[in-house]
Amino acid sequence: MKDNSLDKLKDRIFSMVSIGVIDDTLNQGYDIFSTVMLFINLFVSFAMTFEDFYNAHHDLLYWAEAVTVLSFAIDYILRFFTADRLYPDKSKEKAALSYVLSGYGIVDLLSFLPYYLPVFFPAGAAAFRLFRVARIFRLFRINAYYDSLGVIGRVLYNKRNQILASVFIIFMLILASSLCMYSVEHEAQPDVFKNAFSGMWWATSTMLTVGYGDIYPITTAGQILGILLAFLGVGLVAIPTGIISAGFVEEYQKVKRFQEIASEEAVRFIEVELKPNDKWVGKMIQNLGMPKNSIISTILRDDDTIIPRGNVTLQSGDRLIICARSVKDDYMNDLKEIELKKNHRWVGKKIKELDLSRQSFIVLIDRNGRLIIPEGDMVLRSGDKMLLYSNKDREKVSEKSDYIG
Repeated sequence: MKDNSLDKLKDRIFSMVSIGVIDDTLNQGYDIFSTVMLFINLFVSFAMTFEDFYNAHHDLLYWAEAVTVLSFAIDYILRFFTADRLYPDKSKEKAALSYVLSGYGIVDLLSFLPYYLPVFFPAGAAAFRLFRVARIFRLFRINAYYDSLGVIGRVLYNKRNQILASVFIIFMLILASSLCMYSVEHEAQPDVFKNAFSGMWWATSTMLTVGYGDIYPITTAGQILGILLAFLGVGLVAIPTGIISAGFVEEYQKVKRFQEIASEEAVRFIEVELKPNDKWVGKMIQNLGMPKNSIISTILRDDDTIIPRGNVTLQSGDRLIICARSVKDDYMNDLKEIELKKNHRWVGKKIKELDLSRQSFIVLIDRNGRLIIPEGDMVLRSGDKMLLYSNKDREKVSEKSDYIG
């Protein structure tokens, strides 16, 4: 009985500190509280750097930092306590170690530990204060609440080859310019351009900033080279910025285009990735036998976009954009999509063990692009997207589901 109570307590705490179901009031309240504590702490950290403000509000800033750091410490303890829920496939000891060594675990530890270390090691107070900057990285937790922030990662990933190529060109230009400037200026300024690295510092500050003025050419040849490099640097440094900006425009235009088409034509789009053992692999589109009012609108194959004509043969790894007529009745209003994050309290549980009301049903599960009909013994995984049907009218909901239990 004691173990059962402890398990329930762990489940409730894990639900509270994790990103849970959207209608979980306690979970939402804790999320808001944690976010407020983080922003207060960051404000205090910046405010303490202003001497007049610090002297006028010393006590308030001291207690605000103490309370917020204490909340970080309690949050760490709670997450450590429920680590076996975060890693259900591991033992309690290995789960705790996995959390401690994880990226989030290290950030959570550095959020509060440097604040208390000077009490035990006063000599290292200055060094410990430097590690407090790790609290800023707690802002990445907010990304879990706003999937739109993921567009930054998608843009950088999609444009990674172009960005790396442009950075490589800039680096080669800096390297060549540093060697040239060293050759031209070393005899005139042996104390300033001591070696090729001194020229690299000048080239970097000239190309990437307006220059610091600590190193500059004094010979005519060096000044001409500096003028050419400054003009060339403006154009080259703008290349990565243009690539990233274009990527954002493409990403948002893509989303907007699909939304406009779906709104005007009353159609819906889904993306399906073909696996090696899928029945469609090796078949031509004209032989698939697609249902009425549904078509394959686009085929994404590696970095190519293929128009899906009838004689196109599908291959493993193809991503198919399939469109179909949209549902018009009130049924869509009762559907809700939930994506399970790694630390969701449902991860690792069977569907029949979930705390769903009898008015809610899991209609479909999207697992890595594969659509699965839910069954009672099916274990949910991180990354699963569930289509949940809820109806507030108890009389309209069938109670014959064999997978809610």
